[in-house]
Amino acid sequence: MPSETGKISDRLRERLEEDILTGALAPGERLEEIVLAERFGVSRTPIREALLQLCAAGLVVNRPRRGAVVAEIGPRRLVEMFAVMAELEGMCARLAARRAAPEEVARIRAAHEACRAAAEGMDAEAYYRLNEAFHVMIRDTARNGFLFEECDALQRRLRPYRRLQLRTRGRVARSFAEHEAVVAAIERGDPETAAEAMRDHVAVQGDRFADLLSSLDERSAAAASR
Repeated sequence: MPSETGKISDRLRERLEEDILTGALAPGERLEEIVLAERFGVSRTPIREALLQLCAAGLVVNRPRRGAVVAEIGPRRLVEMFAVMAELEGMCARLAARRAAPEEVARIRAAHEACRAAAEGMDAEAYYRLNEAFHVMIRDTARNGFLFEECDALQRRLRPYRRLQLRTRGRVARSFAEHEAVVAAIERGDPETAAEAMRDHVAVQGDRFADLLSSLDERSAAAASR
């Protein structure tokens, strides 16, 4: 089980992620441990751990003589990262469709169904967490340790952007429908359809990418007006 310090650092990481995405913490802004510890009323240890997680996610970088600062991921870089993530997760779905035992298929179906209430209630935050569990289940069923590690590393970097894009209008319902296509293909043992459905689900292109950028711009404007 995670330690209490670990739980605190996870919560702090989510709070700081949100501040970075909304523009409350601007690109290039310094993240001083003492200041953050005072703001959140905690010791510097969970702050330090949260910053390390954000560095691993690429949202924070350490600069010589400046320490931790908010990183900036441009639109082109985001497109590239989501394109790679789509291919990696597509590969996971393909392998899961080939290798899943009946009990594993049942668990994937159960993980998908667990998302239903959040999707029907349009609860983006609850859906996000259940969505993560669904994707982890498919990665695990692929039974390729190296692929799992690569997906996990890139997911950490894209986590806040995947969470944010779920807040765009109608996205949670569409995401749930896309999950159904992936699960159905895995249940049929159809690797290529499973891979294609997963790639389409993860890739952020066209209107979806425009919606994501619009959400980022709106949150930055809201933060600037405060």
